[in-house]
Amino acid sequence: METKQIADSRVGLLITLYDMHTTFYSNVIDGISDKDAHNRLNTKANHVAWIAGSIVHERFELAYAIGVNKKDISENRASSGLFKDHQGIQDNVSYPSLADYRKDWGLITPVLRDQLLSLSDDQLNGPDPFEMPGENTLFDAITFLIDRESYCIGQIGLYRRLLGYEAMKYQ
Repeated sequence: METKQIADSRVGLLITLYDMHTTFYSNVIDGISDKDAHNRLNTKANHVAWIAGSIVHERFELAYAIGVNKKDISENRASSGLFKDHQGIQDNVSYPSLADYRKDWGLITPVLRDQLLSLSDDQLNGPDPFEMPGENTLFDAITFLIDRESYCIGQIGLYRRLLGYEAMKYQ
């Protein structure tokens, strides 16, 4: 990734995690079949296809919330509509392939990263665009979403092992 002077050290920490998640996401879905991606292991838990799609969707939502023009990013992405208004998993729905999610991940990741790096202190201290419960700033919302990526990647990592796949590679 390109090194760019980061004005706010808070953003620097978030970018470090963001870059790690960018790699981990690709690694954690690597090799999982589309059939296995829809396997809920006889539970009501979210399956890999839902978890993987929700992470991609949230990167798009964050990008829009911090000023990326929707016209600059394809609105015909794989997850379009399936996660509208942060809806949960839908029974009897075939979610897009992990390959489609990987393509969308590659589309949004550099655009969002550049936008995150351009945020000013005033913007970071401004209102939370998602109106999460409590008194949160934009920085708080970004922190939450990047932390959520860790949680979701961990869930997919557990699924990998439960489905008989090798553990996720870190590089």
